[in-house]
Amino acid sequence: MRVAIVGAGIAGLACADRLRAAGHKVVLFDKARGAGGRMSTRRTFTPRGDIAFDHGATHFTARSREFRSIVDQWHAQGLVAPWPLAGAHAWVGTPSMNAPLKAQASAHDVWWSSAVTALTRNGEGWWVHIESVRHGPYDAAVVAIPAEQAAPLLSLHDFDMARAAMSVRSHPSWSAMYLFAKPIDTLPDFIRGVGPITYAVRNSAKPGRAPGETWVVQADWTWSETHLTRDPARVCDLLLSALGEAGGTAMPEPLHSDAHRWLFSQPSGRDPELQWNSDIRLGACGDWLAHGFVEYAWQSGSALGRAIAG
Repeated sequence: MRVAIVGAGIAGLACADRLRAAGHKVVLFDKARGAGGRMSTRRTFTPRGDIAFDHGATHFTARSREFRSIVDQWHAQGLVAPWPLAGAHAWVGTPSMNAPLKAQASAHDVWWSSAVTALTRNGEGWWVHIESVRHGPYDAAVVAIPAEQAAPLLSLHDFDMARAAMSVRSHPSWSAMYLFAKPIDTLPDFIRGVGPITYAVRNSAKPGRAPGETWVVQADWTWSETHLTRDPARVCDLLLSALGEAGGTAMPEPLHSDAHRWLFSQPSGRDPELQWNSDIRLGACGDWLAHGFVEYAWQSGSALGRAIAG
């Protein structure tokens, strides 16, 4: 079969890997400029040159046997490293969080910077619409994007699938990034759940990172919703103060700061359930079907790919 996948995050790529292994042709479409999704890394020009910030997931876990097998392969390729500071089963991409996804994506036909506006189906098969251009036909289609974005694409073809997406609410999260002139020795490398902070991470302390005092501070969804429309510069100021309070130290002025608002950061989630309509060959996968964790997103995509291939 020829299969179109909307979304090239870890769920979409896991589905694509399963399908390719079974001999099917896969094309992925993603609105981003490159691989990352939940495991994104931002590269920014600063007074100290180009700096990378893991402004998506700070780390991920690998607990299930099947996902751990994949992570072991990534480890052997130098794409990930364990990070015990974040937990017994915690890992990070090396030299950046998006490294394993970039490697996965390189094995597939991916159309980056391609925001899909519609999915249509006729006697020939499925068509993917990007603005005024349509691509296809495809024998099957997969929607591997956040629930709020998936629901409109699914609603014209499978209402039960669309209703499952509409039942999920994704909470936002602000992620602030800082570069400092010198190390802040009074702060630990990893702070979890203090005040409005979900995670505060000395990004440069992760395995395989370039030197430099870089930090990523992620706010919890309650704080992020309260400050949803704030200017990014003000968000940086507020979270810098929160970081100082969490560590009990006065914070120096950063050389560079920026903030990113993740609108669909934390889906409310559902009990994992396969979303596959074999009659019309339409499926959905993603972290919204598995409570918002990297490992669960991979399992969702892999399970759907297995079902389609089978």
